[in-house]
Amino acid sequence: MARVEVAIVGAGPAGIAAALQLKRSGLEPLLLERGRVGGLLLNANLVENYPGFPGGIRGEELARLFAQQLEDAGVEVCQEEVLRLDHDGQSFLIETDKRRVIAQVAVLASGTKPREFTDCPIPKGARPRVFYEVYPLRELTGRRIGIVGAGDAAFDYALNLASRGNEVHILNRSARARCLPLLWERARALPRISYHEETRINGIKPSKEGLALELSSPGAEWSLELDYAIFAIGRVPQLDYLSEGLRARLAQLQEEGKLYLIGDLCRGRYRQTAIAVGDGLEAAMRIYQKLREVG
Repeated sequence: MARVEVAIVGAGPAGIAAALQLKRSGLEPLLLERGRVGGLLLNANLVENYPGFPGGIRGEELARLFAQQLEDAGVEVCQEEVLRLDHDGQSFLIETDKRRVIAQVAVLASGTKPREFTDCPIPKGARPRVFYEVYPLRELTGRRIGIVGAGDAAFDYALNLASRGNEVHILNRSARARCLPLLWERARALPRISYHEETRINGIKPSKEGLALELSSPGAEWSLELDYAIFAIGRVPQLDYLSEGLRARLAQLQEEGKLYLIGDLCRGRYRQTAIAVGDGLEAAMRIYQKLREVG
């Protein structure tokens, strides 16, 4: 069984920043990521509030730069899914889909997972055309895509897809959009984006075109034929891999400086790249100081 000083779960901006700073401090962190490097950056159409990029930068490009920086620094990203994380009173026990690891310190930067749509059943035949992230569809052109939700993510997804020549329908169950004003203005300026407020989904079924959504708006019931649908209806912390025993000791282990929850995982609505990077840097600096004191 492998032994490491520090294990980091998740290679989004927070995990990346922590790994880079730990490496600079002379430590060799184990960075575990089940998917692609970058986390939610892969969904972002344009990141405009991360310093150093006048005019903004596409999320996928910033993720590529982060991955390049990890490689240049000599930090390996281990493509492994963490299935279980526990603590035996002395060390963290990590079980991945490939091996078991013992770690002295654990940094959880696993981010969030999408909140699932439950207003109506999604039949098996329709599921291959239903998504909760935009990046699997970002290369599509000339398609009709529905986005359910009205927050920043929903409008950002719409701008991303419309910029590639797709027809996009934003479906908002309430009467008010919750996105930033600048996203609203940009979306309303694009003829390829249609916005439907106070619109509820009553049914979803496969169709010859792909999907048929049965909808209701004030005073009307109608249907919308789509190639694909994306649900952007919120996100929740991704901590499915924690053992029950560890869940009960989270606060204690954090207080002892053995466990760190960083980035989107613990930031609620304040999910921003710059905040996540700052979390990663602070955690790494605290870990280095703690290990140096112990050593």
